Amino acid sequence: MKVDEFEFFLEKDWSDGFPVVTPTEERLQWMLTGTRRNPAEVVGNIPPAGELATVRTVAIHALMAGCKPEYLPVVLGGISLMLREELNLGGVQCTMHGVAPLMIVNGPYADKIGLRGGNGCFGPGFRANATIGRAIRLMLMNLGGGLAGIASATVFASPIRYTACLTEHVAQSPWESLAVSRGHAPGDNAITCAMVESPRLHFDDVSTEPERLLTGIGDAMTAPGSWNMWFNSDMVVAMSPQHAKLCAGSGMTRAKAVERLVDLAVRKQGQLRRGGNWRPERARAMGIDPDDDESLIRAVKDPQRLHLIVAGGLGPVTAVCHGWNESSHHVHGKYDV
Repeated sequence: MKVDEFEFFLEKDWSDGFPVVTPTEERLQWMLTGTRRNPAEVVGNIPPAGELATVRTVAIHALMAGCKPEYLPVVLGGISLMLREELNLGGVQCTMHGVAPLMIVNGPYADKIGLRGGNGCFGPGFRANATIGRAIRLMLMNLGGGLAGIASATVFASPIRYTACLTEHVAQSPWESLAVSRGHAPGDNAITCAMVESPRLHFDDVSTEPERLLTGIGDAMTAPGSWNMWFNSDMVVAMSPQHAKLCAGSGMTRAKAVERLVDLAVRKQGQLRRGGNWRPERARAMGIDPDDDESLIRAVKDPQRLHLIVAGGLGPVTAVCHGWNESSHHVHGKYDV
């Protein structure tokens, strides 16, 4: 009886629930044309299972995910960054939460391969975004053992655990890119990875000046159930070009927008202790009297951990991605193409 190759994979724990491209040797050799690196080169061990990732096995998963060969350098760059100790990939693989390592890819190569930063960049319809992020997830499952109900204790997971990869809308941005703001040259190909939740959309078609706009976004950055309120965590805020240009049109730089969001994303302890994950010991750990309802709690404790990007299409919307706990710290760096 002939084996149906798609059903074969779907019956295994080797896919994310969607069909995968069968990794034949011929197809694998095609995928490996996307890199000059030796297929036997070790990339690292994927936690928590610790299976070894080589350039070859990364290429296999890129192929399964539906990548083109030219996407392979980004997949290799992304998984290499994620294996840095400070990101704590092993912890997020096993957590009850549903966060995922979001890849923000900057530089000319992102544009060359068609990574989407405009309309719909967090959603379906764009091969590079979908398959690069999916390749990462397949490796986290197959090599890392991050399977729900086995190594992963995630209660719900979330859509961002299918794929989490985008670039900025450079053509419509009034500011320098995230990578440039972190010291990279405009021509550098760089990736920033941060553990975040799926985006929460903040709609504002009323504000005509930055202070009102940023006040609303700042409120969206705070929530009693957010880890950001009680831990020094990362957060991604993706402004649509319309919102970013409203700020820039008043002379506000990207750095100033970050500074103002840090100031505005606060809540009084009295509001937070009514629900969510407030605990008196967490307040004390931050040097705050748990009985002082007027104490202000910032969603962003370190401005370097607020990753402000310009993405999406035309429209009055900003996406806020809350972070995980303080055991994970964002990573960024250049990758080879």
